[in-house]
Amino acid sequence: MLSQARRELLESLNVPMSKADVTQLKKQQQHRISSWERNMKMLLFIKRVLDVVLSATAILMASPIFIVVAICIYVENPGPIFYTQTRVGLNGRTFPFYKFRSMVMGADKLKDELLDQNESGDGVIFKMKNDPRITRIGRFIRRFSIDEMPQFLNVFIGDLSIVGPRPPVPREVAEYTLEDRKRLHIKPGLTCFWQIQGRSEIPFDEQVRLDLQYIRSSGPLSDLIIMLKTVPAVLFGKGAY
Repeated sequence: MLSQARRELLESLNVPMSKADVTQLKKQQQHRISSWERNMKMLLFIKRVLDVVLSATAILMASPIFIVVAICIYVENPGPIFYTQTRVGLNGRTFPFYKFRSMVMGADKLKDELLDQNESGDGVIFKMKNDPRITRIGRFIRRFSIDEMPQFLNVFIGDLSIVGPRPPVPREVAEYTLEDRKRLHIKPGLTCFWQIQGRSEIPFDEQVRLDLQYIRSSGPLSDLIIMLKTVPAVLFGKGAY
């Protein structure tokens, strides 16, 4: 009687009771994993195609703006038009990150002298509202994120995606906790949750929380919503400096 009751309980819990049951369960699990992998590969493929199409279109349409901005940068502070910085991407891979130069020449060396004036409050990222290194044209292009436009080239190459956590610099990653490093489990992007909710005004721990929220819920619909909300965020320049 007890054995019968135990058997009925195991059957109700769908617990395998024979080698055939175990084999069948393994096949079901393998099928589910294979289906999940196929779906993920398809989603990543679709996202990559959209990244290439959108970035190529943006580069072609924005080329007149590129020319005007390049002239303004050089006239105010002669030197390279583009600023290239090493950033950390998917799974810790580093890559050259492109921006329009918005600071005076030698800004990276001057940064070490300004570290004690860091306004981010958490010590990981460096933010300073009235950064003396920023040029006049630099303040304008930063306010409207025009300085970020060369990153469409990063998207076209494959270093970035349109939507994803913003890529950190190696110095920041060196101070990451294990929880913070989860941000590196997905390809970084041009815009993300915290970019549309305050940008530089968002503290680092909140940036991490929002990035992890994106990683857990990422998909075509959430990407589309973020892209649409990025437009007013850029136009109004909230949190940009």
